[in-house]
Amino acid sequence: MTQPTDIRRVHGPRPRLLDLYCCQGGAAKGYADAGFDVTGVDQDPQPRYPFRFVQADAIVFVLEHGARFDFIHASPPCQHDSECQRIRGNAHPDLIAPTRTALETTGRPWVMENVRGAVPKLHRPVMLCGAMFGLATYRHRFFETGGGFTLDQPDHPAHTVPQAKMGRPVPPGHYGQFVGNFSGVDMARRVLGVPWMNRDGIRECIPPAYAHHIGRTALAAPAPALGVAA
Repeated sequence: MTQPTDIRRVHGPRPRLLDLYCCQGGAAKGYADAGFDVTGVDQDPQPRYPFRFVQADAIVFVLEHGARFDFIHASPPCQHDSECQRIRGNAHPDLIAPTRTALETTGRPWVMENVRGAVPKLHRPVMLCGAMFGLATYRHRFFETGGGFTLDQPDHPAHTVPQAKMGRPVPPGHYGQFVGNFSGVDMARRVLGVPWMNRDGIRECIPPAYAHHIGRTALAAPAPALGVAA
């Protein structure tokens, strides 16, 4: 295993970020806005992905190419730990541990994201919520960090605004959930900041504001030397 290397700063070429299991690019948009040059990888075609895209198995790709990037984000499919999928009795692979193992071989700083149901399998995750960023949704997501990168837990504002029921239209004065076969795609696009996405992308995406926060934190972290990916 190679040693963790500091993130290259944005004095010239933008630092390179690898976005694994990228789907339609919610995280990617946040990282790009923070100052990264983003490449997405997903096993399925992602014609809506707004940045450079490679169709490939995420674990195979990061094992072969991950060390060439300055920072790696991974969002293994959350369906295995999603409440609605368990209710339906659907079976999905659990890719958290294999993804962590692959990330650790790269020697690069990384973050791995998933849903509340996966928290027991994540190592000291930080939780991000829409209320932390002024979004009209809560959408809790949990982020494990590694490769020398750490993330502090922000203060969590109280949930004082009522939330619409899962999949239901959003009543006035409520926050939306935007999961499952929800209605109100246009509203969800505005609330989450993902105007290019369809319903399939929205129901699973990380709001770009979350990744922007992580990216800015990564780029602002003190470093004794500038590390540049090969």
